[in-house]
Parts: sequence; structure tokens; C-alpha cells
Amino acid sequence: MYLEHFGLDEPPFKITPVTDFFFPGANRGEILDALVYAITDGEGIVKISGEVGSGKTMLCRMLLDRLPTNIKAIYLANPSMSRDELLYAICDRLQLDLEGKRISVILQTLQNHLEVMYERGERAVVLVDEAHAMPLETLEELRLLYNLQVGKHKLLQIVLFGQPELDQKLMQTNMRQLKDRIVHHFTILPLSQKVIHDYLMFRMRAAGYKGPDIFTPEAEKMIGKASQGLLRRVNILADKALLSAFVENTHGIEARHVQAALRDSEMTPMRQWVSRKQVGILGGMVLLAAILAGAGWFINQERGVVAGQGVTAAAVVPVVVPVAPSVASDVLATGAAVVAAVNVTIPAAVAAVAPAPQQRPPFPQVAGIPANSLLQQRLEATQLLWNTTPKGTVSIQLFYTESVQPERMEGFLQRARKLGVLDEIYVLPIQLHGNGAFRVLYGTYSSGKEARAAIPQLPQRYLDAFAPTLYLLDDSQNAT
Repeated sequence: MYLEHFGLDEPPFKITPVTDFFFPGANRGEILDALVYAITDGEGIVKISGEVGSGKTMLCRMLLDRLPTNIKAIYLANPSMSRDELLYAICDRLQLDLEGKRISVILQTLQNHLEVMYERGERAVVLVDEAHAMPLETLEELRLLYNLQVGKHKLLQIVLFGQPELDQKLMQTNMRQLKDRIVHHFTILPLSQKVIHDYLMFRMRAAGYKGPDIFTPEAEKMIGKASQGLLRRVNILADKALLSAFVENTHGIEARHVQAALRDSEMTPMRQWVSRKQVGILGGMVLLAAILAGAGWFINQERGVVAGQGVTAAAVVPVVVPVAPSVASDVLATGAAVVAAVNVTIPAAVAAVAPAPQQRPPFPQVAGIPANSLLQQRLEATQLLWNTTPKGTVSIQLFYTESVQPERMEGFLQRARKLGVLDEIYVLPIQLHGNGAFRVLYGTYSSGKEARAAIPQLPQRYLDAFAPTLYLLDDSQNAT
């Protein structure tokens, strides 16, 4: 829409990974070089971790382009597969037709093929995107495949790309053998405020822009702060800011355009991985906005509430500090105690300026789902939950998919029915990397404490295969 207005050949801030827009700054170029070296000249499993939207998939795509021709890359975009599905997927990428064969036959054929590749001077590497979503038994199968070797030389290398949840999985006792084989660890850092300018203009130039710097320092600072340096969020805000400037028929991106983008994006702060020890050090700091029972209002520091207008002298306007899922339940559980401690009352002046509770967006619809399928039944149940559940309701996230896969989801739901827990499963449509996908939830709970207490009671199969986390249904972005 705004391409001609800004002299662009293509949109500069697409969130779909395109290698022409790879930004080598903020340690990304160094990680890419190190990955190429580790795969071509080294041994051991490699792990790359980074937050949601930090650029892991882009880095993976760049690695695919940079690998030498004698290295056969096996890219697994959907890690939510069983042990057998993993073996079939690897063999399929190597053009080995082993459908229906016994596992022992598959493993022997795979090893023979890798040995032939090695004799020809070729190597194979498995790149697993979103590895944090891979079931534990499948991760263990990767470790066993890594053990394949001829003489002293490994036949298969493995690179894991994942969110910080992957590190939590690897900390489990039954994952220690896999963890010990990881010899290279890389962390993709968010963009610092100093790098935001370089990134924005790099993307603009890559899209064909030839004019002067277009973002004002104030606009760049606002984008950096709101995005917390995560590339996907930077791209979303920059794209919407360009659109806002286009609507105004101006060519400079100023703070007001970013403010308009923020209003349109409804971004919420990302979690910060705070340990329990760090929470203890925070001591008397208020970690969660006081939950005003029966009122439904949150007191926000930015609203400028003046002390003394119906708030007792002991009351302090709380500061919201995002915390990791591992401690979120403790924070939610202590919310009532925080309210009691500050003894907050609701003055008329505060009520007058307090924002109305934010409505959830319409429940997304998914086309092409058979009307009589279990998936359609659970989608309808989830829509009812989405429309009627009270604020503060917590669920347990089991996993999410990379795309809409009705057949695989139907199989999961059939197994859930055999386990007798089908009625506890909810399927929430989401957008992931610009594609439709599903977030799979288990149960509903009135508080984080209650949800966390329920996690150990999940079917053992789910505890072994997934990394359950708390999921607050109030986030308006979760289904968009």
C-alpha cells in the first residue's frame, strides 16, 4: 500500500523470514559464522536459543543457504512429531523410501546410507526449528541418532533452535545425556537501543529505499522500548508506523506514528526470565498490579493517580514486573495478599479515569475442518470458553503447532479420548510466523496457583512428551 509513497520495491518489515533481509548485527552474523564452522569442522550437538520473535528461524534459513554443497541439510520445521515420525522424516529428506518398514530396518538402512555419504566426503546435519516443542522421547531419539558413527567420526550432526523452554527441558534428569553432548551454545540477543537505528535503515535499504534516514530518534527509541529489541515486534511496529505516515501523506516517521502503531498492535510486555532467587532479592517490591477484587480495575502507574485520593498512606502504586512462567503462579497466588497489604480503596476520581476491561478479539475461525470431527468439537468448546470465561482464568499450555494440520490434531484428540481427558483439551487457533496454527491447552483454573498444582496431575504421557506452562487467557494477542 505504501511502497510507492516511500520509494520501496517491496515491504521492508515482513515478519516472514526472507534471507535478503538478514541483519548481521547484534551478534547474529557472528553466530552464523560460528554455526557454519561448527558444522563443517567440528563435532557435537549445537544449540541456539532465543526468545519468541528474536530471529531464530531467519538464522536457520541463513544457515541453510551458507552450508557447503557437500553437507546435506535436513530441515525439520515441525518438531511436534513422534520418535517414529522423526525417523521417517529424516529418511524422506535423504530420499530413502522406507514407509512401513520396521524401526530396526529403518535404523540400519539409515546408518548404511550415512556411511556411504561419508565415504563420498558428504555429511548430513539435522536442523530442528522450534526444538522446545519436541517431545522428550523424540529428543532422546535424536541423541541416539547422533551416536551413529564410522570409526571415530560421527555420521549425523544435530542443531537445535529453540526458545528458553528448551533449556528448561534439557535440565530434566532424563535429558542429561543429551545435554552433555551439546558442545556449542549460542544465544540470540535482542537488539539494543543503539542498534535499532541500524536495523531499521538496513531493512529499508534492502527494500529499495534511497532517501535520507526516515525514523526520528524519538520514534526509534519508542520502537526499541516497546519491542524490547525482539525483531518480530520491531518489524510489526515499523510496518504499522510506515502505514500511519502514509495515511498522513508524510515521509518522516515520528513518535506519533509509532504511538498509532502501538495502539493498533496492542503489544504486551514479554516475560523476563527471573529466577526464584531473584524474586526473593526483590523483597518488598510489588511484583504484580494489585487485583482489585470485585472492581475489575487495574491501577496503572502511567495513569498518574494522585496519592491521598481514597488511597491509604501505606498504599503504593504497584509496578508490573513480568516474570517467567516458572514463577508466574507464585506471583498470581500472592496477588490477594498484595491487595490486603496495600489496603487499596477505589476513589471516585480513580474510577472515573480507570479504563474499561479490554474485550478479547473475536474467536478466529478455521476453514476446512470436517463438521463431525473431534477437532471441530474442541474448536467449538474452545470458542465457548473464549467467549464466556471470566478474566484471570488460567489454563495449562501443552504445546503449539507450526501450522494447521487437521489430520495430526485429530489423531492427538483421538488419543486424548482414549485417555479419558478429551473434555479437558482446548484448541485455540493462532497465527505463527504469518501462518495459521493451533495452541493446545488443558483445563481451566481460577488462579495460577491452582493451575500449577494441577500440572503434576496431567496424564504421564503429557508430562513426558511436553513442557507444560501456565497460560493466561486474558492476553488479547494470543488468538491473533
